[in-house]
Amino acid sequence: MSYLAKNYNRKKISFKHGKGSYLFSTDGKKYLDMLSGIAVNSLGHAHPKLIKTIRDQSKKLWHVSNAFQIPEGEKLAKKLCQKTFADYVIFQNSGAEATEAAIKIARKYFYSIGKPNKTKILCIKNSFHGRTLATIFASGSKKMTEGFGHVGGFQHFVFGDHKSLKKKITKNTAAIMVETIMGEGGIKVIPDWCLKGLRKLCDKKKILLILDEVQCGISRSGDFFAFEKSKVKPDIVPIAKGIGGGFPIGAVLMNKKVAIGMTPGTHGSTFGGNPLAMAVGNTVMDIVSTKKFLNNVKKSSKYFFFHLNKLKKRYPNIIKEVRGRGLLIGVQLSVDQNKFIKKLMDNRLLTIRAAENVVRILPPLNVKIKEIDIALKIIDKVCSETK
Repeated sequence: MSYLAKNYNRKKISFKHGKGSYLFSTDGKKYLDMLSGIAVNSLGHAHPKLIKTIRDQSKKLWHVSNAFQIPEGEKLAKKLCQKTFADYVIFQNSGAEATEAAIKIARKYFYSIGKPNKTKILCIKNSFHGRTLATIFASGSKKMTEGFGHVGGFQHFVFGDHKSLKKKITKNTAAIMVETIMGEGGIKVIPDWCLKGLRKLCDKKKILLILDEVQCGISRSGDFFAFEKSKVKPDIVPIAKGIGGGFPIGAVLMNKKVAIGMTPGTHGSTFGGNPLAMAVGNTVMDIVSTKKFLNNVKKSSKYFFFHLNKLKKRYPNIIKEVRGRGLLIGVQLSVDQNKFIKKLMDNRLLTIRAAENVVRILPPLNVKIKEIDIALKIIDKVCSETK
């Protein structure tokens, strides 16, 4: 029997080690990992540079309190700010914490400028911003919030419904918060023209724009941040997942304007920004933020999308749509999603579900073309066997 609580419906499989894009199960089977811990293992498994970083740093220092300066964190914050729109960073341990901090920063900003009633955050209905009490209510999913009472301060609009969004902005609205590419919600990309429209709307109404890049950020889209292609500058961006390459790291990035509210004592984290995590983050950042690496993500993405769309044409009754950008890929099905994912796993390909009957494909960002070919071959096989 398992003494773990039943809050996960776990598949009857476990792994003893991983290497690159592959996982090896405890019963000796080899699986192609196109899940990457849900967009976390950005450099695959057991990357030699990450192993070296963890080994070297673990011999020096794991943890000190944020009551002291942490040079490794200062270094990573500088890299993130120099690479992006941001002026300041607060480190966390997860995406949910980063999003929670983003909500706090937005509200505290308006409180700091004498507008304490501006606390409402507008979000897309059935989005995903984490699993804390505040973030589940930000996500606007009845399934996630059921049984957890009520946390106020969030309003919702339907994806793509601009009229509804505009009508819901009131004198108490503080910010609009959206995922640049919705992950759990079905791999839905917010178009560049729409991001530009959101920025203009926020400027006009004098509210903040929060772009949640926990899943789609850190080079997953082929750009370091998914919003970069639109040339839009947000006010606040929570990140996590890929920045640690498998090590728990979260962060919230912000511009100078909104940072004025974050004075000593307004927010904290015991483990956020610890030396071991920051050492790992610096190594990941050095690898994934280079032009050469990003170009390779775009190249792999183009190849993957081209061949997935060929499969869509071959199996029009099975594959309804291929969605996403970079290596954040969704295949919307016309057949049973769970059975399809099970068949992929039976053929040693690991994927995961998303809303709207979508199969999520999230390979390591350094995935090889020959590994993409193996994945395509398995998807082809499962499609051909599916009625």
